[in-house]
Amino acid sequence: MKIKKAILPVAGFGTRFLPATKAQPKEMLPVIDKPVIQYLVEEAVASGIEEIIFVTGRGKRAIEDHFDVSYELEDTLVEKNKQDLLEVVQKISGLAKFSYVRQSMPLGDGHALLQAAHLLGDEPALVIFGDCLYDSEIPASRQLMDVFEKYGDPVIGLSEVPMSEVSKFGVIDGVKIDASTIEIKKIVEKPKMEDAPSNLVAVGKYIITPEIMDVLKNMKTGKSGEIRLADAFEIMLENNRPLYGKILDGEWLDTGDKFNFVKATIKLGMKHPEIGEKLKAFLKDLKV
Repeated sequence: MKIKKAILPVAGFGTRFLPATKAQPKEMLPVIDKPVIQYLVEEAVASGIEEIIFVTGRGKRAIEDHFDVSYELEDTLVEKNKQDLLEVVQKISGLAKFSYVRQSMPLGDGHALLQAAHLLGDEPALVIFGDCLYDSEIPASRQLMDVFEKYGDPVIGLSEVPMSEVSKFGVIDGVKIDASTIEIKKIVEKPKMEDAPSNLVAVGKYIITPEIMDVLKNMKTGKSGEIRLADAFEIMLENNRPLYGKILDGEWLDTGDKFNFVKATIKLGMKHPEIGEKLKAFLKDLKV
């Protein structure tokens, strides 16, 4: 079955970026000239996604406004004969079909996905969390979808990290099927370095199936008081259900903390047609 829908859970408070996120969504912070969330939507659309489902919360209206038509802005750009900017702005609202549901309480990422269950029906879906940019020739989401279309089971996007950083992530153990595809046998959440089964970690991009949604629907809140997608994957493994991992080609640009956000801005800035060469020259001459 082809995947046509993507869920983007964006209901979090973005506390790592306070005070910038006091009055605006973290996902709307710009990397060069586009908010992070637009990069993710464009990745999904480039991968074949036709419908984007945002799971939002209080204070997230700016995301809805960004992907909506802005008549006043467009009229102003027409009056000022700024055709190039007009085309850029108009393209945003036409990227996909957009739907919005709310997560009224912060009860976990699995709970967030359940808010979109009625829009999925019995379809599989791409899930992208709001701080996982990827700089790759083939869109990261497309890479996951290719694995799903081959095996028909849930897929987790993976990246290799230094062993000193594994304690920040969900770490997987499994059997390699080919150079970049793994049949997952175990997931360990935020292990100590000496307890980690590998240096392969989940990066915040997934393919979920109706079976995963059924597991989430029947779950009670775990030790954290939340319904978590990671717990649903663990239940799948306990029941000997197949689960795959895809080591993603390209560079993972995590925008979930201040340092990595700045790093992503610099990396993508050096490729930007307007400022790339100037930025490279500035960095070359920079003395620190």
